[in-house]
Parts: sequence; structure tokens; C-alpha cells
Amino acid sequence: MSGRHEAWFDDEAGPLVRSYAVTGGRTRSDTLGLDLITLVVALRTAHEAGMLEPEYARIIALCQRPVSVAEVAARVDLPLPVVKVMLSDLIEQNLVLFRTAAPVQETPNRHVLQAVLDGIRKL
Repeated sequence: MSGRHEAWFDDEAGPLVRSYAVTGGRTRSDTLGLDLITLVVALRTAHEAGMLEPEYARIIALCQRPVSVAEVAARVDLPLPVVKVMLSDLIEQNLVLFRTAAPVQETPNRHVLQAVLDGIRKL
């Protein structure tokens, strides 16, 4: 048998291998603070990632340009928590770089925003 009729795939249920098998049983990776809008980009080419496990190599291939964690999860068709664990692994191995959005407390103060507004009005 080949394709979708192999023993590891059920047409109604989907893949029979649990997602946590891909991550070695780990289900959480909170150490880096990755969220849906965190941007990730590969530091290696897809060819250089060829010796990684297939799921990791696929993530590297998808991250050749900056992409959000949510988009990576959607494209690899794995649950978000699993993708976060996998991305954390790749980040720790210096294969992927990430950038989170600025926290609310680091937004510009009122004086800076007023100066920008005044400058726009002068145009």
C-alpha cells in the first residue's frame, strides 16, 4: 500500500502518530515567549537543513523569509504548541532567529506621539 492507505494514516482520523511524538513528548515551550505574531526566520538554507528530521527541515524551508509562528503552524499542518516546541528547538540550535512584538510598556510616550502628530500636520 502507498499514499493515504498506509497503516499509519486513517482517512477519517488523519495521521495516527500523535503530535508529541515529533517533539519527543514535550508539549510546552514557554522559555522564549513565542506567540502567534512572533516573527521567525531561518539562519540556514533549506539545503543546509537537509540533515535535520523532516519536520524540522520543513520548518527551515518555510522560514527562508520572516514569517509568523501562526503561519508556520498553518503551513506545516501541526498544532501550534507542537510548532512552538519545534521552533524553540531550532532557535536554541541557532538555526532560526526570532523577533517578538514590542510589549505595551515599551510603546512611545505621549510626548513622542504628539511630536509625530504635529509633524504630520505641518506637511
